[in-house]
Amino acid sequence: MGRSRKGRDISGWLVVDKPAGLTSNAVVNKVRWAFQAKKAGHAGTLDPAATGVLAIALGEATKTVPYITDALKAYRFTVRLGAATNTDDAEGEVIATSDKRPTDADIAAALPAFVGDIDQIPPKFSAVKIDGERAYALARAGEEVEIAARPLYVDSLEMVARPDADHVELEMVCGKGGYVRSIARDLGEALGCLGHVESLRRVWSGPFDAEDGIGMDLIEELARTPEIDAYLRPLEEGLADLPELPTTPEGATRLRNGNPGIVLSSEAEYGEEAWASFDGQAVAVGVYKAGELHPSRVFNG
Repeated sequence: MGRSRKGRDISGWLVVDKPAGLTSNAVVNKVRWAFQAKKAGHAGTLDPAATGVLAIALGEATKTVPYITDALKAYRFTVRLGAATNTDDAEGEVIATSDKRPTDADIAAALPAFVGDIDQIPPKFSAVKIDGERAYALARAGEEVEIAARPLYVDSLEMVARPDADHVELEMVCGKGGYVRSIARDLGEALGCLGHVESLRRVWSGPFDAEDGIGMDLIEELARTPEIDAYLRPLEEGLADLPELPTTPEGATRLRNGNPGIVLSSEAEYGEEAWASFDGQAVAVGVYKAGELHPSRVFNG
């Protein structure tokens, strides 16, 4: 018989304003320890040097992680113009420099090429797998790696400040799988001046905003006390982009048992993914068909 996992049966989302210097996994582990939770996971990795929204799911909320991972996200970042690094950010070694500096008009004219459905090559120092190995592991070993381009949807990319000739501050809203470092690298190449990310902050991710996030100092202060639970947000917030379909007591029972259940009303289209609720709590996620929800994920109430 397998050993049961120790910890509390606690579910919900914690929005952390991640500081620079910590890996996303380190933050998840600290949060799991602070809440004494059996299960935890995050919805989208941030590089150690990056700050901002790191949405962490506990317990049953981990079943809603894909919906936050797939949601649009906003990043504000500063590009250092005139230098390329081997990591495409300030953590790496400078591998090339340029004396050329673009004007504000040059930058504004270059940005539209990075909006819409684009193809993007991830940085060599990234977690992308190549023949079963992480790209960053191969790069650190000195191996030349070729990474295939990947599709990325960029909703918007705008210049928000130009502090000086060497720097430009941008804000990007994009879908999942985007590398801001690649945007900085490719923009620098398009401008003929080279570039890399100097600083990066995730401003929001799906329904979660950095300004509402809890800092690591407060997590440490309130760890393993009843007061920390006040910062936990309902797992239903992870389903904000899906239609909500109220169900009956009988429908809730059927859905929790993995069977189709009747829903009372719906703005969902036939075949659309949605979630069923009973007394305001999530029961299941599934596909809406002719007055019923056919569950794919079930939440234990």
